[in-house]
Amino acid sequence: MRVSKEQAAKNREHILETASRLLRERGIAAVGVDALAEAAGMTHGSLYSQFGSKERLVEEAVAYAINAKGQELPEVFELDDYFSEYLSPAHRDAPASGCPFSALACEVSRQSSGVRARFTAGVRGVIGLLSSRMASTLKPRQRDDKALATAASLVGALVLARAVNDPKLSDDILRATRSALSA
Repeated sequence: MRVSKEQAAKNREHILETASRLLRERGIAAVGVDALAEAAGMTHGSLYSQFGSKERLVEEAVAYAINAKGQELPEVFELDDYFSEYLSPAHRDAPASGCPFSALACEVSRQSSGVRARFTAGVRGVIGLLSSRMASTLKPRQRDDKALATAASLVGALVLARAVNDPKLSDDILRATRSALSA
């Protein structure tokens, strides 16, 4: 039985949402096609007919995750509020629904050029967003440099906070980075 174009689009969206969540939760290397198909409630054939390969699915799921997180941002926001939310224990403890950069950064360098290109485009987008929220008294190059350092600090702090096995140290990493960025 053929699936309508509308149903195929819904299936694709469901697969991408599920894959983006699973990849952030478990990591790219730890998630095989079996797990992706099972989590999406699809068959291997459905996945391959939609994407052709796991590599292509990962590429599109990474782009989907980046875009979805970007859509969650309000039109207007204060940087300090963004820092507080990003560097919170709640965000640290929910990688499946959190920032794809902090969840996937350590693995992306070993992925295909397509995955890396989508990730890079997302990083550029975040840097642009942060730069646009920086003080207008800074020269454009200064704003961009500060945005680069801010993005690296945010992602790096969250990666470290998730990696350590000492809850107090994890909380201290988040707190100290929030404080440094808000200064």
